[in-house]
Amino acid sequence: MVLKRAALIVISASLLSGCAATQVAISKRNLDVQTKMSSTVFLDPVAADKRTVFVQLRNTSDKPDLAVEQELTAAIAAKGYRLVADPDLAHYVLQANILQVGKTSPTATEAVIQQGYGASAAGGLVLGAGAAYAGGSGGRGIAAAGLVGALAEGIAGAAVKDVYYSLVTDLQIKERIRGSRTATVNSNHQLKQGTSGSSTVTYSEESQYKTYQTRIASTANKVNLEFDEALPELKKGLITSVAGLF
Repeated sequence: MVLKRAALIVISASLLSGCAATQVAISKRNLDVQTKMSSTVFLDPVAADKRTVFVQLRNTSDKPDLAVEQELTAAIAAKGYRLVADPDLAHYVLQANILQVGKTSPTATEAVIQQGYGASAAGGLVLGAGAAYAGGSGGRGIAAAGLVGALAEGIAGAAVKDVYYSLVTDLQIKERIRGSRTATVNSNHQLKQGTSGSSTVTYSEESQYKTYQTRIASTANKVNLEFDEALPELKKGLITSVAGLF
């Protein structure tokens, strides 16, 4: 009876694991890429002679070789804007910082988006955990099911993985104020002093720009997805989203 029960558990666990793996393999066989923005930015329309943009792109992720500036500037130029090398001559100043590129989970990416511009993007590196299978009855049956189920799930999981990659970028756009008017910028910073104290720095200045800030996150999902396949689509999502603001 013990041998029969063990055999039944093995067959059941294998079928369950196989069905779950097959379902993931079928439902996630095509690459799915989505791009979200933490908040909408509306830039004022301007005459053709004022459609000038200065672009400054930074990358503080652990993928320093990731480059999108050339493609990004080409996409903005295709919208009828002229790229300039001097920010003082630009009507718009676009500053972007790539914060994170790598594996992620849907919940982690959603949290990064909700936190918005300036918040930590470390949550984008959190990976989801898989579920375990269990079956059978009785103490020994449950224990055997747990061991066999874990083995079966491990074998299925090794062959079929539901993989997510993300690209998280903070974006700041400055738009020159029309005419001779200026804006007053008030800033308050808390500077940490060790673990027990801090200093407060406050300043106020006049600016010729209106400033907008947002965060953009692109995610790519597919069964057994590799980074080299995901990266071009992640970059495309970022570039399309940024260029769409102009």
